[in-house]
Order: sequence, then structure tokens, then C-alpha cells
Amino acid sequence: MKIQLEAINPNSNSSFHLMLNPRLNNFFFWHFHPELELVFIQGANGTRHVGEHTSRYDGSDLVFIGSNIPHLNFDYGVKPTIKNSFTYSSRFFREAFAKTPELTSIQKLFEKSEHGIAFCGETKVKAGEVLQNLRGLPPFEQFLEVLKILEFLANSHETELLHDAPVKNQYNKKAQERLKLLYRFIGENYQRKIEIAEVAGVCHMTEAAFCRYFKKMTLLTFTDFLNHYRINQAKRLLLLDKNVSEACYECGYESLSYFNRIFKKITQENPLTFKKLYFADK
Repeated sequence: MKIQLEAINPNSNSSFHLMLNPRLNNFFFWHFHPELELVFIQGANGTRHVGEHTSRYDGSDLVFIGSNIPHLNFDYGVKPTIKNSFTYSSRFFREAFAKTPELTSIQKLFEKSEHGIAFCGETKVKAGEVLQNLRGLPPFEQFLEVLKILEFLANSHETELLHDAPVKNQYNKKAQERLKLLYRFIGENYQRKIEIAEVAGVCHMTEAAFCRYFKKMTLLTFTDFLNHYRINQAKRLLLLDKNVSEACYECGYESLSYFNRIFKKITQENPLTFKKLYFADK
């Protein structure tokens, strides 16, 4: 199972990133990031896959995921009515909260998040209601509400630790920084032709060394990974009602027939069928 380092950009006027209903249910996104993440999902029955823990959730789910814990997007394969996701800079919050006595309980919550925490009962219901109302609040009021949510969760006993011990990510800091550099390069350049020699140069490696390194880290060749990335971007464009040709050329493919072949190989559907099924369901 390939894993990706997700690059998260905080909101420009906020210390956390808020994402509402991202519509990722068609994407298999097994990933990790240095940021802490609080996920609330409602209106679906699905699979919770965090680190080595796998279990089902029914109707709704509220999970707090610690820094660098690999996890699958909770809406994969389902169509929830609501999905809210909040990511927090682990460095900012840990440093700020560690020096603030009034926030000791939240600091302990962050420590527990290294196991992965699932919340149930009234905690899940009440926190979910607050999370849904954050949209539209001014930044300062959002920040205060987030603090209240974290304090509420920190004092809840309706919890389950998903791992007996803190989850240790296999990627060290140097590997994470190199992958982040690569993903940023791909994100900025996937719309054009990318040669192996160019991307190897980004990492200051020979082509052969880069190919071995990349396969070891992602379990894919660079070409296969780039195709997966481009097809995921093409899916996003199709869901935004772009036509197949637009999705093809905007994602760096020079041949429509090749794009159709790669799309079907990765998704088991051709682009037009994928788009029609989505809008039919919608």
C-alpha cells in the first residue's frame, strides 16, 4: 500500500486548516502529515483505518489523529452528508500550549493523539455540532471555538485509543523533507512533461539512485506515481465539470488515447463513465 506525505497549507489568517466536505470518496488516499488532524464525518457507514487499526464506524465518526500517523481518508468508498476536517500545526500548538498552564489538559490530549483517539456518545454528537458551525466565523472566533472543542475533548471519557502505544512513522525527518520537496515539485509541474533526470536533480541524486529511492519510499516507480497523481487531478477536474479533453491536457498528458488508457488502468473506468456516474449519483 503506497503512502503519501500530504502537504497542508494553513489558512492565510489562521493557525489551522479547515476543510469542509472535500468530496474525496472516489480517491484512495493513504497518507500522513506532521499536522494533527480532527476528523468528523456524518451520514455514512464506513471504515476507519488509522495506522495499524482498522474498524467500522456507523452513522458518524469523530477521530483525533496525531502527528505523522498514516491514515486513509474516512470518506473513501462512501458518500457522507457531512465531512469536516481540521488540521493543526503540531509544532505551533505544542510549543504554545506547553507554556500555558490553563491548557495543560489539551496538551495531554495531544499526547494521547499519538495513539489515535476515537470519540463516541454525546461527545461525538456535541463536538460534531460545533464543528459544523465553524464555517463563516471570523478567524478569532474560530480560534476560540477550536480551543473550546479541544478542551471539551480533553475532558471526555467517551474515548477509545486506537493503538496501545504511540504510532511511530517509518519516515525520518530527512526522508519527510525530501518527499515534501518532491511532492511540491510534482504539484507545481505535473501539467507539463517531467523527465526523470530533472526530478532526480531536484533531490541531488543520480537517476539510478533516485529511481531506487523513490520505489523504496512509495512502492511505485516515479512514472507510475506521476500517473496516479495526474489521474487524481483529472478526477478532480472532471468532478468540477471539465470535459475529458480539458482534464487530459490540463494534467500534463499529450495524448487523449493514452490518458484514457491510463485512467482506466488506475480507476477501472474510463473518464467519461467516471464523470457520468458521479453526476448521476449526485
